[in-house]
Amino acid sequence: MVYKSKTQKTYLLTPVALFISGVLSPFAFADDTPLEVIEVHGHAQNKHLALGSSESLLSDLGVDFSAAGGVSNLPILNGLMGDRVKVLVDGADVTAACANHMNPPLSYISANQITSYNVVAGVSPVSAGGDNIAGVISVNSISPQYSDSNELGWHSGYVSAKYSSVDNGRKLGVGARLASDTFSLNYQGSFSDADSYEDGNGDVVLDTLYRAQNHSLTAAMRDDKQQLVIKLTHQKIPYQGFANQYMDMTDNTSYGAIAQYKRSFENSELEGQVNWHSVKHEMGFFSQEKTGMMRMKTDAQDISTQLKWRIALDKNSSILLGQEYYNYSIDDWWPGIEGSTMMGPDDYVNVNNGKRERIAAFAEFESQINTKLWLNAGVRIESINTHVGEVQSYNDDMSMMDMDDMSDMGSMESMTMSDTSTDNTIAAQNFNAGDRDNTDTIVDANLLINYQITNYDELQFGLARKNRAPNLYERYSWGVSTMATTMIGWYGDGNGYIGNPDLDVETAHTISATYIKQAKDDGWRLSTNVWYTDVSDYIDADIVRSFNSYDLDNTARNIFQFTNVDAILYGAKIDLTANIYESKDLGNWQLHANVANTRGKRDDTNQPLYQIKPLQTQLGISQQIGRFENALSWQWVDTKNRVDNDRFENQTDSYSLVNLSSKATWDSLTLSAEVSNVFDEYYQLPLGGVSIAALKQDSSNGFEQLAGQGRSFNVSVSYAF
Repeated sequence: MVYKSKTQKTYLLTPVALFISGVLSPFAFADDTPLEVIEVHGHAQNKHLALGSSESLLSDLGVDFSAAGGVSNLPILNGLMGDRVKVLVDGADVTAACANHMNPPLSYISANQITSYNVVAGVSPVSAGGDNIAGVISVNSISPQYSDSNELGWHSGYVSAKYSSVDNGRKLGVGARLASDTFSLNYQGSFSDADSYEDGNGDVVLDTLYRAQNHSLTAAMRDDKQQLVIKLTHQKIPYQGFANQYMDMTDNTSYGAIAQYKRSFENSELEGQVNWHSVKHEMGFFSQEKTGMMRMKTDAQDISTQLKWRIALDKNSSILLGQEYYNYSIDDWWPGIEGSTMMGPDDYVNVNNGKRERIAAFAEFESQINTKLWLNAGVRIESINTHVGEVQSYNDDMSMMDMDDMSDMGSMESMTMSDTSTDNTIAAQNFNAGDRDNTDTIVDANLLINYQITNYDELQFGLARKNRAPNLYERYSWGVSTMATTMIGWYGDGNGYIGNPDLDVETAHTISATYIKQAKDDGWRLSTNVWYTDVSDYIDADIVRSFNSYDLDNTARNIFQFTNVDAILYGAKIDLTANIYESKDLGNWQLHANVANTRGKRDDTNQPLYQIKPLQTQLGISQQIGRFENALSWQWVDTKNRVDNDRFENQTDSYSLVNLSSKATWDSLTLSAEVSNVFDEYYQLPLGGVSIAALKQDSSNGFEQLAGQGRSFNVSVSYAF
């Protein structure tokens, strides 16, 4: 992970160290300056220069991404993806309201809106968030800034733009702030538009085009002891291609509101928050790059409250008490198509009045025991209830989804449905007659220790028990036909999935150890981290049957049912930062290097888990001289040959990418230029899934792995005022 101070000096810190820096920082919210970097685990320097997805920011902190849409890639921490990663946006827990997870939490905020970000993988403290086993990603856009005047007036603003040649991408970001010494009003907006990008061979990677806009308005009031913040958000995505899914996003319209209150007392601090987020989501087809007629609609809402009270026990110790409530509701239905003998006459009700309710309480103790030893320990208890109403198939009297004619679906024209056991009408009747209400009680616990061996040697240790309850799609996706099951799943693998109401909670036990060594003159810093996670009742999937849409040797897929298994994941990371040269004529030169390797497997079969990134290394050299910053980076990813054969996961070849960038900054103006993938190398994304869009255009190549972006010339400009 990379931590950047306000002077742009770079250090390498581990999750434990980063968390320590956050919890030991002063509880100050009446500051006239942006939030201090040490309050979080990353800081967006000149944040308006970063436009579009937040992926570029978080990748620097060790987050991998499973390919999805242009603004909706799914984060992966230590080999774990999806809902196993807790993502908080301004402290709010937003649920992916889609059977394909097309609208994950990070898709609701653009990079230029982010003022700070925090990644804690594996052993995260209980106060950071529950209902996860992989770790917590927290991004923040709320950072009120005030002026010295008691009159409300202009404070600051910016306008930024970026162009990328590989996808004809155009991005725009704007911000404006009014402030007095007690009031702050801030607007942040962004717009992104891109065509489908080209790979290293110059071929278009179909169905990777998108358009999105985000808006937020934040008002804050303060006095010397308290602060109230209200934030309103709106997002509109009229379309977003998903090359590795059978359908695309044809609309995602959301509105949100957050109210935050903080107050300091003589020996304690109180923080409360209320969140509301509503989304209307639609899937379908919008371009000739992937065609069809089917539609899917989702209406969903998140409501949550958090209350935290930190009490100082003495000058070096405190206890944090917290209570949280989360209520997620969703309706997911697939409108019947008029005149269709297969998708009609009724609407297909996939999730009816779905609810997922969480009630949590936690207690966390932390203490700087002496000058060498710091400790954090906590316990969290949650009750999680999930339930859904009755459902129905397209034809409540007789299922027509077992027909060979799939022309209405568009994305699977030749898919055959000859197996009469996949009758969705019978499946709906059985589902409605079964138990559709589950309650789980889970207990999380963590222990974090930081020991300063010497002034230049540091040892960190973390131990955690973490739990995650199944999401609504994992438990209650009831359809059993090929078409219905292939609409479920966020893996991008072309397979189909059936829910399982009897799924148990995932329970992960993780141990992590880190050793940090730095030079006496602060000229270099080396961090090594090893971790091991044992997961009981890991939610994986077992094969129910196979299908083949095109009757070719390379177009076979499987239909799975979610199930609980035991799994093991482990890995190691090495990070190095070193000052390598400094002179008046050539400026300051710095070396950055890291190596990361992750492994994961099922206990029962020893089969590798799906979408585990192979060994990867990164090496970068940066130069800062006067107003100029230049950087050259090299990334190498090993061959991926440990794959999930049940999911037909593709192997990928090793590849190297070289990137070159330069930036010049004046008082108010910043110009930057970048060449990514300098040598225009063709490579396939190890975490990219398969290209269903390409399959539809030419089935002879089967389910090919999604290719990465070719060479791109990127230019950006930002003006602050």
